Amino acid sequence: MTTPDEGYYQRAEARIARVTMALAAGGAVTMFVWRGWAWGAGFALGAAASWLGFHWLRQVVHAVSGEGRPRRRLAVLGGLRYLLLGGGAYVIVRYSSISLAAALAGLFVSAAAVIVEILFELTYART
Repeated sequence: MTTPDEGYYQRAEARIARVTMALAAGGAVTMFVWRGWAWGAGFALGAAASWLGFHWLRQVVHAVSGEGRPRRRLAVLGGLRYLLLGGGAYVIVRYSSISLAAALAGLFVSAAAVIVEILFELTYART
């Protein structure tokens, strides 16, 4: 079994970030065309929250692995992440006509990007 080179994980992170953005843009446009502006905006909002969660998680992993210096605000943001998502969902439901279902679907964009990365690695791991 071989050890991955130093840039292996950085390339995987970059691919996940690019796929997240592509899925977010494609999903928002698809929802807008299919169901209207409320669904497109909801999906875009959920996808933005998904990307933000991925970005925060990436920062925490870098800080814990020693690549970055540990920062107190990362711990605070990690704890506030779910409070922010819950507050955003409440505002959407209570004060906006944006679709909550579309926003919830958008939250899965980063998970879908990770699945795409897994399939990429399974496909190209032999080369």
